[in-house]
Amino acid sequence: MAGQWIDIPAGDGSGSFRGYLALPSAGKGPGLIVAQEIFGINSTMQQIADDYAAKGFVALAPDLFWRIEPGIELGYTEADWKRAFELFQAFDQDKGIEDIAASLSTLRARPEVAGQTGCVGYCLGGKLAYLTAARTDVDVSVGYYGVGIEAALDEAAAIKGQLVLHIAEQDQFCPPEAQKQITETLAANTHVQTHVYPGVDHAFARPGGEHFDQAAADLANQRTLQALTGKG
Repeated sequence: MAGQWIDIPAGDGSGSFRGYLALPSAGKGPGLIVAQEIFGINSTMQQIADDYAAKGFVALAPDLFWRIEPGIELGYTEADWKRAFELFQAFDQDKGIEDIAASLSTLRARPEVAGQTGCVGYCLGGKLAYLTAARTDVDVSVGYYGVGIEAALDEAAAIKGQLVLHIAEQDQFCPPEAQKQITETLAANTHVQTHVYPGVDHAFARPGGEHFDQAAADLANQRTLQALTGKG
């Protein structure tokens, strides 16, 4: 089922931005924010939202790069990677979390949403999922191979919902010392679960990607569904 683009009012009154909304066949379901990689709301992120909708969620992937350039949809060529890193460096993550909070409000106001709301994020979105858990009242947040979480561990005490972090052991963007810092610091936090996946690299759960690993992706996705639904 193809999704649709909707407008989301920014919480700071600076305008509005678009988000890709995918609805479940049942017409109603729990809400889920899908936080993007550094490539924008491209076909990969739209497919992820569609896949979550197929599992019963009302999935919304907001365009978090809109303050830099609205409508970014990059591929994975060398030129796309270069542009993606430029966008990443220009991105204001604090405003990004504000925009996720605005997206949560928009999602919760929709008649299709019934039950709790969650957030799942990938790459850049993996860190944003962590910060969303710390700075908003989201029920559950899941981060896949987040980049830079170790620099924001002082915010972990503010997490009130459930947080699950999937970490790739061979992730060049989250080296061993950062992984150790994250897992050891969060070990005593009863709101947080961290899972390290041996032998896999960044973006191991992106179908068709260079580092895609079916077994690790299946396990991570199973854990994600269990966190989001409580059913596994």
